[in-house]
Amino acid sequence: MLQTSDERTDLRFWVKTVSSMQVTTGPSRRRTSRIPIAQDLWVYWESPPYRDISRVRDLSPSGLFLETRARKHEGDLVQLHFLVQEGQIRAEAVVRHAEPGRGLGMKISSISWQDAPQLNRLLSRLRENPRPAQIPSQNMP
Repeated sequence: MLQTSDERTDLRFWVKTVSSMQVTTGPSRRRTSRIPIAQDLWVYWESPPYRDISRVRDLSPSGLFLETRARKHEGDLVQLHFLVQEGQIRAEAVVRHAEPGRGLGMKISSISWQDAPQLNRLLSRLRENPRPAQIPSQNMP
């Protein structure tokens, strides 16, 4: 089917408009869902020029979100050392997104085979104690 010049212009405008839109809903690209963390879970992390201890907001076998004010860029490597009762868990992660003033979303790129069983035990424990739903406070008379 041949298109007129006006139809091609309309189509190019539509494609450009759709391709520039940010998708805010829809299915996640993650292979496994993140577990929201109800209790305190901390990780020591290093990525030049930073060394810090931060709270983990959510975790999955393939990624996590850390609360930090440190500024990192997408693609930066981070060494992680989880501070948990399951034992030593060391991993390397790549920053996938940074939210200034909030934290860093990271993809776990590697974990030693010795530490993988501890990560699995940690994830099992967190699944058993999911974060309770937050109930809006109500003014009581």
